Amino acid sequence: MQLDPDSGWCHGAHHCPSPNFNSRPEAEISLLVIHNISLPPAEFKTGCVQAFFQNQLDVSQHPYFESIAELRVSAHFLIERDGVLTQFVSCLDRAWHAGVSSFEGRDSCNDYSIGIELEGTDDLPFTDDQYDALIELTRQLQSSYSAIITQRICGHSDVAPGRKTDPGPCFDWARFRAALQD
Repeated sequence: MQLDPDSGWCHGAHHCPSPNFNSRPEAEISLLVIHNISLPPAEFKTGCVQAFFQNQLDVSQHPYFESIAELRVSAHFLIERDGVLTQFVSCLDRAWHAGVSSFEGRDSCNDYSIGIELEGTDDLPFTDDQYDALIELTRQLQSSYSAIITQRICGHSDVAPGRKTDPGPCFDWARFRAALQD
């Protein structure tokens, strides 16, 4: 895997462009937000996350999908349970992942952050393959965007407390942060 800082696209990732993005304001990329997602909830490897981020989700597939059918969201990256990495939005563009959010008193985290979705739920442990891919991707991002220091890596729950709970209590922050120090 190799991030091209000129294009914002990661070589070695599957590219699945989303229409749900726009230009960033003049803001340094300085925050990494980790999320979790599964569609339908707690079901994996369905392809529904990719369809959702491309506005192509078939709402007839599952009753839950009717509740999210009108949402227009994306993330920069998705890491599936087997470690497969998909990129939806160039890192140079603003993905729509954090919603109403604030970090260290600064609102609108999408303006200056990169969003990574881990395929999972709040209450299931993530896989070794996911941690391996997340660590490698994070190192690439930190190499290209020096303002993303370890203290500026957080969960969706940190930037939208009370509204979001992901990546959830099963995400092993200690393991992840220790690996970044190696």
